[in-house]
Order: sequence, then C-alpha cells, then structure tokens
Amino acid sequence: MKSQGDVPGARAQLAGLVFALLLVDPDTVIAEANPASEELLGRSAHRLIGSGLFDILEIDDPRVTDRAQNQDAPLVARWVRVRTGGVEGRINLTISPLASHPGWRVVTLSDAGQETAGETDRSAAGISAPAVLAHEIKNPLAAIRGAGQLIARKLEPEDRQLADLIETEVSRVASLLDRMQRIGTRTVEPNDSINPHKAVRRAIGTIRAGGLRDIELIEEFDPSIPPALANRGALEQVVINLLANARDALEQAGGGQIKVRTRYVSGVILNAVRLPIELTITDTGPGIDAALRENIFEPFVSTKKGGQGLGLALVQRLVRDMGGRISYERDEKQGLTHFRVHLPQST
Repeated sequence: MKSQGDVPGARAQLAGLVFALLLVDPDTVIAEANPASEELLGRSAHRLIGSGLFDILEIDDPRVTDRAQNQDAPLVARWVRVRTGGVEGRINLTISPLASHPGWRVVTLSDAGQETAGETDRSAAGISAPAVLAHEIKNPLAAIRGAGQLIARKLEPEDRQLADLIETEVSRVASLLDRMQRIGTRTVEPNDSINPHKAVRRAIGTIRAGGLRDIELIEEFDPSIPPALANRGALEQVVINLLANARDALEQAGGGQIKVRTRYVSGVILNAVRLPIELTITDTGPGIDAALRENIFEPFVSTKKGGQGLGLALVQRLVRDMGGRISYERDEKQGLTHFRVHLPQST
C-alpha cells in the first residue's frame, strides 16, 4: 500500500490536467489557474490571477453569459465561440459552484476547434451523394473529351479554338470530380510513424516551385519534435492545400508573409487521445469572411472567386483520417490568419 506521502496532492493533480481549470471568486475574478489554462488562454498564471474571467474570455452567446451570472447554477456549454487576446476560437466550458464556499466556482475550458459532436455525420451525409454522382458523371465526360479530340483533328488550326475549349473544360470538371470522390470515399489510408518535417518540407518545395510573387515564406521548425502517427502523403497534401490558400490570399492582397511553424504542445486532446504535434500555417492576408468562418471546412464553401470549396473539406477529411484535428483562428489585432493542425505522437 502506498503511503500518504506517495499520493499526489490536489495541486499536483490539477497541474496534471490536460484541460484548463480556473478558480473564480464571487466577483468572477480569477483566483487560481492551472498550467493548461496558461497555454489555452495564452497568458501566464501571474497575468490571469486577479483578472476578471469575462475580461479574459469574451463570449458572444448571451445564453452562456446570462447563465454564468447565476452563482448557484452549474453550466455546461459546448462549442462556444470566444475571443481571448484578440484571437477567436471555440471552447467547451463548464462552471461548477462550490457548495462549501458560496459564490466561488470552478471553471473548466477545453479547445473545441472547428468540430461539433454532429459534424462527422453531417459532413458524411452532405458529401456521400455528390461522391456517387461524381462517379457516374466521369464516364460520359471521358466520351465527350474523346469526341472533342476527334473533332479537333478534322478542323483547320484556326477553327480548333472551340474544340480545345471543350477539352479544357472537360478536364477541369473531371479534376473537380476527382476531388469530390476523394472527399466522399470511406477508404482510410494507413498511418505510420513518420518524421513530420519531411512531409512539410516536401510540400513547401512544391509551393515554392510554383512561384511566390512578393510573398516571403518562413520556416520555423522545432527540431526536437518526435515522430508523428500520420500518413506522409496525406500530410503533404494537407500542407500543400493550406499553403496554396495562403499564397492565393496574399497574391490578391499584393504580397505578404507566410510562416510554417512546428512545435510540441500539451493539453490538446481529441477523443481521449493526446495530439501534441502542432503544425501552424500563418499568413498576413485579410482572413476569411466572418460570415463563412463557422462553415469553412464544409464542402462547397469558398471565399475564392471561382473557387469550388472542396480544398478545406478535403484537408479536414485527411487530418481526421490521421486521428488529428484542424482549427482556424483569426487574430484581428495582429492581422494574422492561423490554421493549426494537431497530430498524435507515434508511440
């Protein structure tokens, strides 16, 4: 039997939690903060203690803020939109009154990212039908392309423009259908122990080869990051898509900067699995229209002129298949857009 001295005390237990925990007094002023709260809120415990909870955490939903004013009422809220330090995000929130100390409450916070409990089902239902439709359309498209090529051979060079247009547009639609099928497929590629930096550097090389006009691309890698449990090809595709989106946004804005950063973090979990390997792609572009931010990972939602809205849906599917999560943040004060990918560590 372990002696009492071998059992971790309450403070050690709180320090080991992977979610943020705050103790607030009857005036909703933070009195205690565990280490995970420092990471989630982006402030040291010294800065958190003595601050008003709702000065640190700006919550848009009046149902949550009204309920939180009742010192005796417990609160459980999921996927709440918040701002902290000018950065928007989604959290899961609980507030528990302490019966032994009237007015005092314990608050827990965890990062909810871009996902909701019903998102998987909603996305699957929304894209399975288009995937089937894509499969059925591709066969007649091949026939149309072949017919266009035959017609082009019989025309004089000056008359081939329309025939070439047919082939070009058919190829574009076929490419779009390929992406739709990949999003809707139920096949999951196997994950393995990989060096994430190799996949990221290969993706960066692909984007650099395509040209970066008036855009500075910075790499900020943590060399101590352990192997990730992921699929190298899928991770490369994720990074290529995110970098291409950032590049396109900056080209429209006349230039700017993209930073690709990796680091090891604690406190990020999904379905009880730790996701300590973080990849962040940050750009100085204008960001995504506020009206679309909640739906950017859904199929056919796009902020690009002429965009099909499949790139981020594919990215989310690939990240999810690797057991990870992806989130979007906009820092209006700094003028920065962040896409964060969190992946599990290989054991």
